[in-house]
Parts: sequence; C-alpha cells; structure tokens
Amino acid sequence: MDANLVLLKKNGSHKLFPLPSSVTVIGRRHNCDLRIPLMSVSRRHCQLNCDNGALKIRNLSSGNGTYVNGKRVDETAIQAGDSIKIGPLTFVIQIDGQPQTIAKPDSAAQNSSSQDAVKENITDKELDNSAELVDDLDSLEETGLA
Repeated sequence: MDANLVLLKKNGSHKLFPLPSSVTVIGRRHNCDLRIPLMSVSRRHCQLNCDNGALKIRNLSSGNGTYVNGKRVDETAIQAGDSIKIGPLTFVIQIDGQPQTIAKPDSAAQNSSSQDAVKENITDKELDNSAELVDDLDSLEETGLA
C-alpha cells in the first residue's frame, strides 16, 4: 500500500508527504516521522498505522485532538479521500494514487475545522503561516518528512 498525506494550503495548492513506513508518528518533536513545529500540535500528536492493507489513525492523547472528516477521534480506520485535521493543518489521505484529484473537504468538515481554529484562538494569518512553515522546512523539502 502506497499512502500519502496531502497538505491542503489556503491558496489551493497541495504538498505531498509520503508515509515512510507501516507506523508513522506525527507531532512537534524532532524524532517524529512527520514533524509539524506548531504549538497547537502536540509533541506526539497522532499515529498512522498500516496493517494488512488497512490504514488506521490513533490520537496520542493530544490536547487539541485529531479530527477525521470533521469529527474528533481517538482511533479509527481511514480511507482514501478522508480529511485529517492536525492542529490548524488539514490533510487528505491518498492511498495507491486515490483520490487522483484532491479537493477541499466538504463544508461541514471545514466549518468544524474553522470553529476549532477559533476555539484555539488561531487567526487566518496563523493558519496561512503554519502551512507555509511546514512547506518551507528544508528537511521536509528534501525527504518529504522531517
């Protein structure tokens, strides 16, 4: 299974992050497989597991939570096209090239994400900057991961 996280940026562009192994930890720490250096992202925020062709996401006790399709989750199976919100960033899951076209999540999920961002006191500018911060990290540019 070839799985990717596709970062959705406000300007409509995308950034692809291939999942490096069967277990991928996402968080703020330097030793995470995908590092998102934002304070609204926990040190070890969530974990993606690929086992026997099934992909699961598990929240790692992050205070701000992990959201799949606009709903806060502890652990759940995810499929191609599902949206994942980690801190202020939204990703879409792409599995074996599907979906081929990445679109913004439906308005209900976006509204939930926007409301959560307001609760976290994150401004639109900070949302823009966080996506740019992830996009501009040299190590992410070189390998797709931190």
